[in-house]
Amino acid sequence: MLPVVQLKGVTHAYLGDREASLAIEDLNLNVEKGEFVSLVGPSGCGKTTLLSIIAGLLQPSRGEVSVCGRLIQGPSPEVGYMLQQDYLFPWRTILDNALLGLELTGNLNAASRSKTLELLADMGLAGKEQAYPAQLSGGMRQRVALVRTLATDPGLLLLDEPFSALDYQIKLQLEDLVSETLRRRGTTAVLVTHDLSEAIAVSSRVILLQRNPGRIRRIFEVPEDIRSTPPLYARDLPGFAELFHEVWKEMELAGRESP
Repeated sequence: MLPVVQLKGVTHAYLGDREASLAIEDLNLNVEKGEFVSLVGPSGCGKTTLLSIIAGLLQPSRGEVSVCGRLIQGPSPEVGYMLQQDYLFPWRTILDNALLGLELTGNLNAASRSKTLELLADMGLAGKEQAYPAQLSGGMRQRVALVRTLATDPGLLLLDEPFSALDYQIKLQLEDLVSETLRRRGTTAVLVTHDLSEAIAVSSRVILLQRNPGRIRRIFEVPEDIRSTPPLYARDLPGFAELFHEVWKEMELAGRESP
């Protein structure tokens, strides 16, 4: 079976008025079906650039990107992208916001509408369908954004620090909810985060990037007992703190050794 994400020799440079800046160089990576992978690393290591390339929002300067066996030439309905901001339209109801992706892709029908209502209920939003974004908390709004993304049934979900602006308690609750939802649906996901604890708690692998230019420095496999436990409780398991400190130490080295 082909990987859901396949990066081959991906290099990307940003061109300025006077010079070029190499953000990522010769990066190779496979993400298998059902995996939840996190990208971590010091600032400027190319995490968000890499996510944008996988999403088809940026074309790499060199190399190939495939999602579900197809070369990515631009944005694709097979890829869902969830950001730190929810970007809900304030004049649309919660249900109408959740249905937006289906409308835009021409896939809104009675069956997809019914599945979206089920997703809203799974996210604890039953009874909120006719409310408006201003009537919901930040955590609830992010749940709506997730439903909007999952409603189109993407083969791959990209998450760019979607919980970082939330209160810590809400963040932990959403980590659990999102992790369980993706595991139940068998959705493949790639998360960009600065929170090493979050990365270990939700992931099957943590990929540490180094900067100048961005390259994979090391890949950490998360033990099965941690990855199969809800993120909130995974933090208390034996081995979690040790893995956290191992990743932290390697990231400090990556920061110091970058030119």
